[in-house]
Amino acid sequence: MTTAPADPMIGRLIDGRYQVRSRIARGGMATVYLATDLRLERRVAIKIMHGHLADDNTFKTRFVQEARSAARLAHPNVVNVFDQGQDADMAYLVMEYLPGITLRDLLKDYRKLTPEQTVDIMDAVLAGLAAAHKAGIVHRDLKPENVLLADDGRIKLGDFGLARAASANTATGQALLGTIAYLSPELVTRGVADARSDLYAIGIMMYEMLTGEQPYVGEAPMQIAYQHANDTVPTPSSKNPAVPVELDELVLWATARDPEERPADARVMLERLREVEPALRGVQPITQATAVLTDASPPTAETRVLEPATAALLAPPATATALADDDEPGEDTAALTAASDRRKRRGYWLLTFVLLLAGLAAGTGWYFGAGPGALATVPTVVGLAPDAAEAALVDEGFRVEPVERNDPDVPAGQVAGTDPAGGGQAQRGSTVTMFISLGPRIIDVPDVLGSPEAEARAALDAAGLEVASDVQQQFSEDVDAGAVLALVDADGAALPAEYPEGAPITIVVSAGEVPSVVGLSQADAEAKLGEAQLSLNVVGEDFDNSGEFAAGTVMSAEPTTDPVRPGDAIDVVISKGQDLVAVPNVVGMKMPEAIAALEGAGFTVAHSFPDLFLPAVTVNSQEPAGDTQAVRGSEVKLTGTLTL
Repeated sequence: MTTAPADPMIGRLIDGRYQVRSRIARGGMATVYLATDLRLERRVAIKIMHGHLADDNTFKTRFVQEARSAARLAHPNVVNVFDQGQDADMAYLVMEYLPGITLRDLLKDYRKLTPEQTVDIMDAVLAGLAAAHKAGIVHRDLKPENVLLADDGRIKLGDFGLARAASANTATGQALLGTIAYLSPELVTRGVADARSDLYAIGIMMYEMLTGEQPYVGEAPMQIAYQHANDTVPTPSSKNPAVPVELDELVLWATARDPEERPADARVMLERLREVEPALRGVQPITQATAVLTDASPPTAETRVLEPATAALLAPPATATALADDDEPGEDTAALTAASDRRKRRGYWLLTFVLLLAGLAAGTGWYFGAGPGALATVPTVVGLAPDAAEAALVDEGFRVEPVERNDPDVPAGQVAGTDPAGGGQAQRGSTVTMFISLGPRIIDVPDVLGSPEAEARAALDAAGLEVASDVQQQFSEDVDAGAVLALVDADGAALPAEYPEGAPITIVVSAGEVPSVVGLSQADAEAKLGEAQLSLNVVGEDFDNSGEFAAGTVMSAEPTTDPVRPGDAIDVVISKGQDLVAVPNVVGMKMPEAIAALEGAGFTVAHSFPDLFLPAVTVNSQEPAGDTQAVRGSEVKLTGTLTL
């Protein structure tokens, strides 16, 4: 028996903070793991984009933008987004972890829900969606898999931020089939969506919750898409008679093919749901009425009334033996012949009508399947020259509208992306917007020198500049510790007054002055420098004949680098104390001999005699006295007697 290979992400530490524990789920765009936030000591769900998606710059840009939009939604019925970032080549999104199941799991277990259960779940879903619509966010991927039912009873709407990013790649197989089941007609035919498109998906979900099945099914995604574009969603009560008429009306309202006939947004539909909810709580299950035809039963809403022509067809056929004696056989035969002709004509009309419907269905199927209305894959043209990109789009049957915009990653003059994005589906013959890069936007760099790091980072972020999370520290005599000393680019050069968007910026923060260690013992100097994250490097020892530095203390300290940063070394010279030598005894010597003896021993000589008379002078005293200790290089004073 073979075992599945272990997931390499299990046990990995993401961005130095999130410890991956186990895998929760895997989808077409990302894998969700249970992780521990080591900084805040809590469990989180971390969604890691698949590698082939994370390599797409357009995808990453949209992912970051949509993650920020989702993070702005603070609502009890929306899954909270805590963090977003990139670790090496992995783009990730950190979300609230909710132990429980999805609405899809609930439907698998129970198949269909009661009207009361449906109302409870839809009330929470619409409340969360209303908050998103109010913030200008369209979900675009509503389905039971994205409705989370927590163990503690909370109901939350998830996967905000991924619907738009998903257009960067084509979903296939079951993932595509599950998504197409909830696509609105305008998304199928025109590739556009707004808040009303989300409500269409809500209506399909309600139908599925109430009946246990989706309104449209097919062997191929195109068949389902065709039904969304051309058919009207039936009432849930046509499949489940226990569904109240109020819920029928809500489903039909939300799933109207014309977006103008749907609720304007989730708030409008939520208000209507809450208006009818009291009546729904008291609704008794509806039983199917039995159609009984008796002479005494008048036609009612539940009674099926047969048309005369149909009733005649159901009556026993007339025969010659059934005729009364006074009936005319010729007249009866003529009547039967006329009735037969009428049935033939009606049959011809029905056949013609069926053939027309079949032709219309075939024509419509061709139009949306292979003709001008068919969906085609938008080619990925990021990084191409505009002419080459336009040719590729036109070859796939699209019209192209070029638009210029700034892009921090794509060089000026190249294609920065398309809308719809490459890899997505759009109607053949529709217009694809092609974005031509103007290069990064040039931004004025705010003056933050001397400001605290937190204030400087906030000002740079507000200006739209990309600031590295790490900072550099540098010692300075002029700027206080903790204040911004400089802003540098990736090469370490100081930033100019204007800087391109998206280019990395590193903040250099002052570490204060380099600690002074002159006069300290070697051990104390090493400890003091260590506290400042500097090291001590002894480059030599020397005598201090000034008497200022005792033996074993630091005489001088000089940095080895400019500027000085934590981790650098400081060169120091250690004092050997004073250099003491014996003073020669020169009393009784002639002055020239005395001077020579003292200078030879390393001393300087002071006397008051002119050089012309020195040979005639005899030394009679000296200071310091002979045979005592004195500092080498110090002065010895001589006095003497001149003998002529």
